[in-house]
Amino acid sequence: MKSAASDSIVSKLKLDSKLLLGTLLCCLVNKPVFALADDAQELAAIKAQMRLLAAQVNAIEQRQAKRKGSKTQTAAASTNRSTHARTLVTSAPADPAIRFSPDPAGTTRMASGGLPLHSHGNTSNPLGFEWLPTQDVVAHGHSAMDLSSSSPSSITQTSVDHLPPIFSIGGISVKLGGFIELSNIWRDSNMTAGPATAWGSFPYANSPNHGLSEERLSAQLSRVSILMEANPTNAIRLQAYIESDFGGAAGTSNSVQISGYTPRMRQGYFTFTQKDWGFHLLMGQAWSLVTNYSKGLLPRKEQLPAVTDNNQIPGIAFTRVPQIRIGKDWHEKYWLGLSLEDPEATFNFSSSVPSGGTLPAAYGQTAGTRVYYQNAGGVLLNSGTNYTYNPAPDIVVKAAADTSFGHYEVFGLGRWFRSLSVLPGAATSKKHTSFGGGVGAGMTTPLGTKKLQLAGNILAGEGVGRYGPSLLPDTTFNAHGQLTPVPEIIGSLGLIGHPSPSVLVYTYGGVETSGRKSYLGADGRNYGYGVTDQNLSGCSIEFGACNAQTRTLASLTTGGWWHFMDGHYGSLMAGLQYTYIRKFAFKGTNGAGSNVYPTTFGNTVYVTFRYLPFQ
Repeated sequence: MKSAASDSIVSKLKLDSKLLLGTLLCCLVNKPVFALADDAQELAAIKAQMRLLAAQVNAIEQRQAKRKGSKTQTAAASTNRSTHARTLVTSAPADPAIRFSPDPAGTTRMASGGLPLHSHGNTSNPLGFEWLPTQDVVAHGHSAMDLSSSSPSSITQTSVDHLPPIFSIGGISVKLGGFIELSNIWRDSNMTAGPATAWGSFPYANSPNHGLSEERLSAQLSRVSILMEANPTNAIRLQAYIESDFGGAAGTSNSVQISGYTPRMRQGYFTFTQKDWGFHLLMGQAWSLVTNYSKGLLPRKEQLPAVTDNNQIPGIAFTRVPQIRIGKDWHEKYWLGLSLEDPEATFNFSSSVPSGGTLPAAYGQTAGTRVYYQNAGGVLLNSGTNYTYNPAPDIVVKAAADTSFGHYEVFGLGRWFRSLSVLPGAATSKKHTSFGGGVGAGMTTPLGTKKLQLAGNILAGEGVGRYGPSLLPDTTFNAHGQLTPVPEIIGSLGLIGHPSPSVLVYTYGGVETSGRKSYLGADGRNYGYGVTDQNLSGCSIEFGACNAQTRTLASLTTGGWWHFMDGHYGSLMAGLQYTYIRKFAFKGTNGAGSNVYPTTFGNTVYVTFRYLPFQ
């Protein structure tokens, strides 16, 4: 009996020594990490580690109790250790702006992701900052990687919704998401472009860049996101989301010695949801409501192809723009949304006409009209970029349905374009406003099995070219200097497969095509977009003159992702993608009375690796 008591005392002393030694090591190890934080945050982190050590001691003692058959004695010792650990945590001086869990005086609520957040009665804590040390155990119980959908958010977005919160501020939980990416990009024509392909700019044979391949390594698409959530009541949910990558290129950016590319805002918005009413509000910069969705009309549920190119693929209708959006759902099955969005426009004309320049004279006139249609960026806008006149926001109205046979949606788009003109002999300008827009639809449906899905979208109208990755022109000019919308169709169809839980493969076909809008000039030639009497004989001769206007872009993309490593350290993925694109121009002449049909093609290959530390 005496020997057993001695063993208990020795065991107690050893555990006390381990606890103190572990606490000391944690303090030493964590000190450099939190060197930039204030003392209160450093103290919070140390206390969190002390609680984890105390929990580990309890677990060890319970295992020892089972092995030795002395459950009662070990349970008492465990209680003493826990009491001692809590004394260490709570007796140290603390900043009143920082509170810890567990707190006997607090009440517990559940944050999204299943983690407990503690509400404290201490009103002297205005921010209520609270680390959530137990999140590490919960977060890595299973991976947030899910490749079973047709548009996995872990690939197309940052999958931050499926991750646990890192800390809370008052009643707001904060989640972190993102990944580090490295892509190797190869194109068979030199476009001097980063990890976003300007699909409409593949050169014709007259350019020395045609057939001159380029290869680039880039980490610019590495991405970080923050999601902040709060639930003031059971029916109300507030969210704020910020997403950024390094796709910006300031005037000092280069790849000579230091690739110092700048962060840019991809998305930044807040949402308000009233579940009982089925009401949704979004304000900020997000994917356009024109974008296809995989579920309802909810943000971060967009039906984006799981491609690696930052400019998507031809045929996908999308933009990311500032907007105000309101929506209504009926039992989260039927949806209706209205969005007012930023309306920047694109244009093209058969000859070069800068803003303030003069158009070719129309038939029956001796002089042309002077036109104004854009200005260089001013305060807080890019001074090196021109911005079109914006008379009103684009308006998008969309209806969607989620059924057992898939997701389906239809929408309408309205746009306005503005220009100023000075007619021949006039001393003042005249304002012109024209209307454009179109209709579209989208769908995502399984093909008899969860391992195979079909996704498609289409948008047809006049003045909708901006919504396609190839950026066909929205408008051109008529003889009076008015911007007239160009007819266009944008569409894609994709097949997405899941041969195994860790592999996703896809094949997409896409097309963007435009029609003609022109007027007859005083010299008997056509001017505008889609004219067919230009001399295009130089398009097939190196260094020849070529003013071909794009009629159609067609593409085929195939690729896949392999999620090959997963654990407490995050996830590793590899992606491979190939795209073939064919560009067709409106016909022209060879200068000798025969028609010519300029065309060109392009090939791109992406090899991409991603490390997702939060998943």
